[in-house]
Amino acid sequence: MTAMYPLFDLTGKTAVVTGGAGVLCSPIARMLVAHGARVALLDLAEDRAQALASEIGENAIGIKTDVLDRASIEAAAAVVTGRFGPADILINGAGGNKAQATTDEQLTFFDLPPDAVQWVFNLNFLGTLLASQVFGKQMVEHGQGVILNISSMSAFRPLTRITAYSAAKAAVSNFTQWLAVHIAQEYTPGVRVNALAPGFFMTEQNRFLLTDEQTGNLTPRGQQILDHTPAGRFGTPDDLLGTTLWLVSPASAFVTGTVIPVDGGYNAYSGV
Repeated sequence: MTAMYPLFDLTGKTAVVTGGAGVLCSPIARMLVAHGARVALLDLAEDRAQALASEIGENAIGIKTDVLDRASIEAAAAVVTGRFGPADILINGAGGNKAQATTDEQLTFFDLPPDAVQWVFNLNFLGTLLASQVFGKQMVEHGQGVILNISSMSAFRPLTRITAYSAAKAAVSNFTQWLAVHIAQEYTPGVRVNALAPGFFMTEQNRFLLTDEQTGNLTPRGQQILDHTPAGRFGTPDDLLGTTLWLVSPASAFVTGTVIPVDGGYNAYSGV
């Protein structure tokens, strides 16, 4: 087993995590530092990003960043480069959904407000694209690097109600495959691009869909999800750590253009 450890060694690597102060990305940031990386937490919530960086220690910094504003990302990139050097790893963790872009008994598909749909699509897809442009260019210039996007179960087959989110995550999966090929063919095969597709995790973005706000009990939708998850539970943030480490480390050196489910078997189960 000891001989395998160097494959997961990130010593000296600079990792950038957008949405770095979020529920799923916070433990990822801690894990990256534990394996030797220096981590920049890019988040619109500056206070949370800097608090997390202080908790992690000298190998982490928090930077206020709007992933929908290229100038904001470029300013963050300048800070990261000045402190840690150019990016070796980019994790596009910024994303999410909102109730106003989700259908229910009061809000039908025919009444979905375009601005809410656009907001969800931009946050998930455009935020991924812009960060990949800025930090991916650094990687191309140095001939190596890893971009890891965050897709979703809803990219494999659309889920009911979450119209905008499903479309946006499908775009992220498609973009992951496209970018992997484009960079390898046009620039360098030393830069790899993959994606995680988390199953159902209890985050602030989807809590309103999975639990009843008044009682805290599972909604019918939440129960239906568990009934279709062979593991019999929702995911926890720590469930993403092993797969993330594999995808950003030398252990996956021949893996690019993939979308890896971390879903407790949900995508494999037909329901019968």
